[in-house]
Amino acid sequence: MKLDDSTGIKKGLTNYGDPAFSVYIRKAFAKAMGYADHELERPIIGVIDTSSGFNSCHHNFPDLIDAVKRGVLSQGGLPMVFPTISLGEMFTAPTTMMFRNLMAMDTEEMIRAQPMDGVVLLGGCDKTVPAQLMGAVSADLPALSLVAGPMITGDYQGERLGACTDCRRFWRDYRAGALNDQEIGAVEDRLCATTGTCMVMGTASTMAALAEALGIMLPGGAAPPAVMADRRRQAEATGRTIVSMVRKNLRPSQILTPNAFENAIRVLMAIGGSTNAVIHLTAIAKRLGISLGLKRFNILSDETPLLVNVKPSGEFYMEDLWKAGGVPVVMKELEDVLHGDALTALGTTVAENLAAVHHPPEWQEVIRTRELPLAENGGLACLFGNLAPDGAVIKRSAASSRFLTHRGKAVVFNSLADLHSRIDAPDLAVTEDSVIVLQNAGPIGGPGMPEAGYLPIPKKLLRSGVKDMVRMSDARMSGTAFGTVVLHIAPEAAVGGPLALVRDGDMIELDVPRNRLEMLVAEETLAKRRESLVLPEPRFQRGYGKLYIDHIQQANLGCDFDFL
Repeated sequence: MKLDDSTGIKKGLTNYGDPAFSVYIRKAFAKAMGYADHELERPIIGVIDTSSGFNSCHHNFPDLIDAVKRGVLSQGGLPMVFPTISLGEMFTAPTTMMFRNLMAMDTEEMIRAQPMDGVVLLGGCDKTVPAQLMGAVSADLPALSLVAGPMITGDYQGERLGACTDCRRFWRDYRAGALNDQEIGAVEDRLCATTGTCMVMGTASTMAALAEALGIMLPGGAAPPAVMADRRRQAEATGRTIVSMVRKNLRPSQILTPNAFENAIRVLMAIGGSTNAVIHLTAIAKRLGISLGLKRFNILSDETPLLVNVKPSGEFYMEDLWKAGGVPVVMKELEDVLHGDALTALGTTVAENLAAVHHPPEWQEVIRTRELPLAENGGLACLFGNLAPDGAVIKRSAASSRFLTHRGKAVVFNSLADLHSRIDAPDLAVTEDSVIVLQNAGPIGGPGMPEAGYLPIPKKLLRSGVKDMVRMSDARMSGTAFGTVVLHIAPEAAVGGPLALVRDGDMIELDVPRNRLEMLVAEETLAKRRESLVLPEPRFQRGYGKLYIDHIQQANLGCDFDFL
């Protein structure tokens, strides 16, 4: 028996102490599934299936998997579907972010452990795409990302609805007493009209766009809605392309270069993408030994205009972006500042891919031109100061302009439980000019750095007409959310970061134009507070939770495990 353990069914043999026996018994069990000898000689393409009854975003995966298989088979490959962890944002406690690294480990180890020559990463919901990219770049086998695609919009009383930007707006109105139980129930019924990911520029849409900008997704792959035929055509094309990548041995490490990440950061700023992307891009890059640094995000943000008019930074939805040409048109408008020589999964460069793409068509208002941007600067800004020595992040494109430079007295909550119990108290000493501060909601304190950073405005302020105020924490915020919200403050409070030293009444200064976040408190006072500071007890004593607490890095480092 000829033994070649480098490709196909003979790759990565199970160890029985006899390699020839390993091939023999593996083929015997493959034949139990109906495979013939000549089929087992093909390049094997793993197709990761992250569908789950707890993940509504991935409900269209059976159709997409069939389309991927068609593409793989048409090019002489053999598709093999296998499962990994599925992370559905709304169905996972305490937060999917706590399990992103577990999914990345699952992805990496299953790619390594099973005989495949290339892999299609089928994801979509927020943490699945970065987790898969983290695992795939560590395994460094030819890999191609494919996403579920966004939902199309619902409607309520003639108004288009988009999860979950509009859901937050309606919930705010409900808390303010402007909607009754029946009305908010009607919104709930119509908010998510189809399967797919959130149809605004939340984290799922952002990470899909960035995978495309990085070159590890096919051009045009981010925006087609989940229910459209174009989504299935993307899946079939993905199946064809991954076989080509295997034959060229085109691997993630060749595609995801420093220049590719700079292209992705520029696209992130131009689309008004999710703050979560800063953490995810940092983590993916670190797997390749590439350090991005928050200050580099600021430089590229200041040089890149906001071009995409999609909620929460604009007024349209992902289906409108798709109809206007999607990410390729955005990249075409940025072409002169992108690294055109960056390699993509097609084996061609960014410049070659953009050669046939046209600038934003005149009939639409979704993708702006460089001459008429939504804003002169990118959607995100990173902040530094004595309150955030290692940085913090704000989505300035979704903030109120009048609060981007602001001083206010802190109203402090020391945990999510404290926030929940007191935020609506009638006697809470808070005004519109206050700064609401949440501590102990970061990677360790949360635990898992939940999307709790979109802190609720107290009901008594909502009912007086207040719709935004400055809020800050070491937590994250959904990419679908809006408002003047400072996030990812590092180091976090639970490890003794300066955020833990803030007390009620302290003056906080936010200066987004100068990228500053300061606590205007004398250093002697802070030193005394530091001496008496008691850190919270670890939340976990066993299992994955303990592994997570013991090895998680801070937000500015991407929240990956230190040993990965």
